[in-house]
Amino acid sequence: MLLQNIRAKIGARINGDTSEAGFTLIELLVVMLILGILAAIALPAFFNQKNKATDAKAKENAHSAQVAMETCGTEVTTAYTGCTTAELKKIEPTLPTETAAANTESLAATPTTNEYTVKVTSSTGNTFSIKRATTGALTYPCTIPTATSDKGGCNTVSGTAAGTWNS
Repeated sequence: MLLQNIRAKIGARINGDTSEAGFTLIELLVVMLILGILAAIALPAFFNQKNKATDAKAKENAHSAQVAMETCGTEVTTAYTGCTTAELKKIEPTLPTETAAANTESLAATPTTNEYTVKVTSSTGNTFSIKRATTGALTYPCTIPTATSDKGGCNTVSGTAAGTWNS
């Protein structure tokens, strides 16, 4: 049956019948060009979403560490000096570890009597901190590995690797 169909179509072609429809090579090339352009635009934006999510998680962990530091400073000790990273992890076990393996987050806490800094470094290399001054004012400094790397929500001055992030 299939062989008879093929013979019939070949015979129709030989006799000049061109009623069979199909795509020309130019039409196929235009479609491939359009798909290539769309892929060139969409794929970088798509792959950047993972880095944005990683940095968002680091910011969330910085806030969790800050809440744990306030809890530690008011309920566990009378000052922030006893609030080490290990103590913060007792209060909030989901916080990242102090020394992280490759491609994971890490947490650092630097407490003094009336002020502290909690710093979370994401697997992208971007660092998000929360600093409490003795007045109680909070600041949100951040750094990126290089001035040209993905900022991940770190509002840096053009050409620098340090800035602030929105809490």
